[in-house]
Amino acid sequence: MGVVVLAIGLVLVVEGLVFALAPSRIEDMLALVARMPVETRRLIGLGAIAIGVMLLWLARGLGA
Repeated sequence: MGVVVLAIGLVLVVEGLVFALAPSRIEDMLALVARMPVETRRLIGLGAIAIGVMLLWLARGLGA
């Protein structure tokens, strides 16, 4: 359970930094994503899931 709380905390810190340091860029990124085809967004999401699973697997292998 501690690892889950740690992961959620890290996600919130990273997302909070984006909002705090570059709020105007978020609007640009949202407009860019809105213009992307649905399939491209789906592939980006699947790629992010794959990278996340690999990072979790690596972290568990390193003893985290």
